[in-house]
Amino acid sequence: MAEFKELKKMLDAALKQAGEESSMLLGQTLAVNGSELLNTNRQSYFTDMDDAIFVVGVESREEYPGRFYLLFSLGDTIVMSSILLGIPPARIAEKRRLCIMGDDDIDAFGEIANQIIGSFNSVFQPNLPNKVHLKLLPPQKFIPEIDQLTNEEPLPEGDYLMFRAPLETEGQEMHSVDIMVPLALANLFDPQQEQQVESAPTTETADDGGENPANAAKAGSRPETILILSEDSHERQMVKDCLASIGLQLVDAPIGADINDLLNDAEVKVAVIEVAETGERDLAVCNRINAQSKKAPLPIIMCAGEWTRTSVLKALKYGASDIIMKPIDAEELMAKVKRFLHAA
Repeated sequence: MAEFKELKKMLDAALKQAGEESSMLLGQTLAVNGSELLNTNRQSYFTDMDDAIFVVGVESREEYPGRFYLLFSLGDTIVMSSILLGIPPARIAEKRRLCIMGDDDIDAFGEIANQIIGSFNSVFQPNLPNKVHLKLLPPQKFIPEIDQLTNEEPLPEGDYLMFRAPLETEGQEMHSVDIMVPLALANLFDPQQEQQVESAPTTETADDGGENPANAAKAGSRPETILILSEDSHERQMVKDCLASIGLQLVDAPIGADINDLLNDAEVKVAVIEVAETGERDLAVCNRINAQSKKAPLPIIMCAGEWTRTSVLKALKYGASDIIMKPIDAEELMAKVKRFLHAA
């Protein structure tokens, strides 16, 4: 995956400044920590969403036309607007528990959002080579299972870079702000250069007449690979045995291995990941892989001993493409892998 280092640097600086200026507005410290970059799409993001959110649309004008979106949990918007309105902590807790957000709260949050976009303008304008102006769009509330997703609402269908930044304020449990930037707009803000690798003559090896993998890498070609991740070496070998006839290179590693190195060394077509549990920490490996994959999103098959409806939905939300129940059926695994290979 392209790293978008300059865009991330600008967003982190804008978020930090927004936190500092919001703190002055609120009369209470609001810290916005550095963001984590993830690949996602609208369908994955909204799958299994339980909590209501507030969507702040931002229209980018002049030389960088497009829109991106700041997504806050409803609870966080209630906290911030209530602090601005001077509401006592006990009442804030009650409003948050009951999801109470009146017109005054909406107006107060609109004031906070307007200040945030002002911070973004003050960072983006001097750091981009061409003219840009960011304009706040009316914030809108989205409640899962009540409000319906349309092609454009609450944000358009498509692939996004998601920059997730944790929020902190004294005495309150806060979540994160998710900045959703469409890939096309991200490339306007921070153009990514395709890696150019010149082809070189391939040298045959003297020992087996085949192609030396090192020479192949130098020639600019990377072997098509299936990546197998598991903390259990026996599980990894079992998956390799199941896929032995697939015709692609099989690379296995522990889940804690350097994902970036694994993805750079080969053209990974599919990842098969075995986990002992289906908690959020285990499923988050999908995010790690998609965040660094040049193929976005990379097909990921998650394998676990037990799947519930909730854990399946969470796996899909974290970026998994399919799931398999252990013990793994070799024919089922082969069929799923082939399906993703044919779709590529």
